[in-house]
Amino acid sequence: MNWSESISRAIEYIENNLTNDITVEDIAKHLYISSFYFQKGFSMLCGYSISEYIRNRKLSLAGHEILHTNNKIIDIALKYGYDSPDSFTKAFTRFHGSTPTEVRKGGKIKDFAPLKINLILKGGYTMEYKVEEKENFRVIGLKDSFQYETANQEIPKIWKKFFKKNIFNKIKPKYAINIDTHMGSELFEYVIGDDYDSSLKIPKGFEIIEIPKFTWVIFSCIGPAGMKMKEINERIFNEWLPNSNDYEIAAGYNIEMYSNPENYKKGIDDEKYYCEVWIPIKRK
Repeated sequence: MNWSESISRAIEYIENNLTNDITVEDIAKHLYISSFYFQKGFSMLCGYSISEYIRNRKLSLAGHEILHTNNKIIDIALKYGYDSPDSFTKAFTRFHGSTPTEVRKGGKIKDFAPLKINLILKGGYTMEYKVEEKENFRVIGLKDSFQYETANQEIPKIWKKFFKKNIFNKIKPKYAINIDTHMGSELFEYVIGDDYDSSLKIPKGFEIIEIPKFTWVIFSCIGPAGMKMKEINERIFNEWLPNSNDYEIAAGYNIEMYSNPENYKKGIDDEKYYCEVWIPIKRK
């Protein structure tokens, strides 16, 4: 799959359906790819979630209509999928900084233009990885659910919560696990944890999570943990998977493994810190 072509087709589909109730599943079906794969790739490539992009486009067009036409505000709200004046006014004001009524009286609006794809040549470098089958295993960790749309802002909070639990001597941040079993919902689960040890008492707020048996492609990362993980994940979804003739994603799991969790905080700035990204795969 060519990501530039897929994103272009997705943008065209969105533009043709902005007055309809568009879902991630609708777009993915149009592209003949999994919604999980599309959602992850779009977010990493474009910098925001697909639902955020659609909402911003709708509010941008709604602002233009309010400013440049005499159409009733309630009709414009309904046209772009808002069932009540209150919900429309709140979303509109957050986006534009002014209420619909203020804009109708001559206020300013913000423009959010459709994405345009520019071809940039990439490649010519290596990505170190291995393919390995692993039996199912259990992790004990702190788990929470997040929306794809706000995950980048919310996930740091669960890391702070983990370190505040004062259980670092027993449970270490060996894994950071994304779980989206439906591979297409707006929510996913995020776990920070360690290999489960049955001899330990489960701390309050922690859970045991079972990771199924899969064949994994495991990518090596050497460098500052947070920065390197982000870079490798982007390259996996935007470059390695689209160009793989052999494999595709098998399930909605994404695991980050930190080889030296005792020094995780130090690893944030360590140029030689080693970690891995695991993606479950299957043959095409």
